[in-house]
Amino acid sequence: MDTQVLEPSLYSVKAIMILDNDGNRLMAKYYDDQFPSTKEQKTFEKNLFNKTHRANAEIIMFEGLTCVYRSNVDLFFYVVGSTNENELILASVLNAFYDSICQILRRNVEKRALLENMDAGFLVLDEICDGGIILDCDSQSIISKVAIKTDDIPIGEQTVSQQLKSKLEVPINLGKQVIQTAKEQIKWSLLK
Repeated sequence: MDTQVLEPSLYSVKAIMILDNDGNRLMAKYYDDQFPSTKEQKTFEKNLFNKTHRANAEIIMFEGLTCVYRSNVDLFFYVVGSTNENELILASVLNAFYDSICQILRRNVEKRALLENMDAGFLVLDEICDGGIILDCDSQSIISKVAIKTDDIPIGEQTVSQQLKSKLEVPINLGKQVIQTAKEQIKWSLLK
């Protein structure tokens, strides 16, 4: 009996993508050479979208790959792994990706909002996965690394800690300037 034992690998993710409600790519990152050209990637994305956009499932085996997905309004989120990959691991990556994007877009998860915040979306992708290796699956940790400016968030949507931080930054910076000025005055008075 010839059974091949697969060794565990850190390279869990083959692709992460967001497609619009027509199956067009908005954001995608591929981490292996299974789809080397953009044309092959877009063909795969279109076929995957056609297979999943009406389905109620969350996991699908497609073209020899395990795909987990989720939709919201006019966006479809996908995480793709190998056939042998654990679906729960892929689902945790998907949830971290979706939750992080949701926080960046301030719960307004739709195409227009994503296009306006595309830079932060790619930063989230980079914080979650690097070269197919999962780095982080905690959306709070990811958001803190991406470091969204709280100045841009309306006061009603800020958390208590964000409000306190923004209110304390000015006095702290002012206090640092006062101390620095006092140090310089003392230094010059001693040198006279």
